[in-house]
Amino acid sequence: MKKPLILVTNDDGITAPGLRALIRTMKQLGEVVVVAPDSPQSGMGHAITVDSTLFSKKVVVDHNEGAPSEYSCSGTPADCVKLALRVLLDRTPDICVSGINHGSNSSINVIYSGTMSAAIEAGIEGIPAIGFSLCDYSWDANFEPCLAYIKKIVAEALTNGIPKGTVLNVNIPKMPEQPKGIKICRQARGNWKEKFDERTSPSGKDYYWLTGEFELLDKGEDTDEWALAQGYISVVPTQFDLTAHHAIPQINNWNLNEH
Repeated sequence: MKKPLILVTNDDGITAPGLRALIRTMKQLGEVVVVAPDSPQSGMGHAITVDSTLFSKKVVVDHNEGAPSEYSCSGTPADCVKLALRVLLDRTPDICVSGINHGSNSSINVIYSGTMSAAIEAGIEGIPAIGFSLCDYSWDANFEPCLAYIKKIVAEALTNGIPKGTVLNVNIPKMPEQPKGIKICRQARGNWKEKFDERTSPSGKDYYWLTGEFELLDKGEDTDEWALAQGYISVVPTQFDLTAHHAIPQINNWNLNEH
């Protein structure tokens, strides 16, 4: 029997240490093909390239024996998955894993995340998919304590499958040692208190720099933010059907068809 085909991607770029750690881990589970952006694409969400050309080329980042096939892509994380499925792969992957992101994608951050959008793009195509993020923005972050957990999560997904219409959003706390374990969670309510720093360029033009801080609005002990604060890895089953089903009965009571 063929080994599982694992599509690996990210949003931090094809040379990012988090991606390299994920590749090493996935090679223990199956045949790996990498399609990742040629430059950082953090915060791109589910953007795709529609009004300019898209480039891809085969690259060699890992010179070790048994290194996977790797392709860089000039587009977004979602572009990488689309290109992989339509052009670069000779068979449908058994799973798509995205990350390991340098920084959190918990709570509302999932909306903006290129890491999760790559996984969601695969999920839309019916492919089991997982996004992994470490709550450490450092380029030199230590990914080693979480790799055994990542391997376990992917192995379980390959064995048992992921519920249809669902993508897993996995966040890992920044810890010097092993996490306490894994918690299946819901997405915490929270948002960003944002502001724009106004600055002036050397040429005299005004420009703006987005800043802000995250505000947690949820005291529940079943959320991803709670689990991370307690030292656990959070796993949030995330759906890409954005329909607010609970709101349909209320809006059906509106007098929309009366003139």
